[in-house]
Amino acid sequence: MIRIVTHSPEETIAAAEKLGKLLKAGDMIAYKGGLGAGKTTFTRGVAIGLGLGDNVTSPTFALVNEYRGEHINLYHFDMYRIENGDDLESTGFYDYPFESNVAAVEWSENIEEFLPRGTIYVTINRIDENEREIIIEDGERFASAWD
Repeated sequence: MIRIVTHSPEETIAAAEKLGKLLKAGDMIAYKGGLGAGKTTFTRGVAIGLGLGDNVTSPTFALVNEYRGEHINLYHFDMYRIENGDDLESTGFYDYPFESNVAAVEWSENIEEFLPRGTIYVTINRIDENEREIIIEDGERFASAWD
């Protein structure tokens, strides 16, 4: 487990960018954190780390936003309104080529039982207006990057 405390949105983006540079095709990030925790801000950093730029917006109304790169894509899901397997199926979730891309899932608690083995869990706790505690659970895969 990796624990990071950031003091600004820019620091949150920088931490996520570091993680994004370490991700590979087939990785799935499952976010946990309340409204305004910084999940979309973190995803912006992941996209930068993957070389996809910073034009990341919340997928709340679209359910999924796709950020396309030359070699890898990022699928950014919002599962806030998903309540069961049938709801998940109706989003087209299973139609995405996860094995050759990266996915980031907001409100992952709602679909936890459907997430693949090896999912990277990122919990973002809002401490105050700018400060965040970020916990990355990855089976120690990225631990040396934060030593």
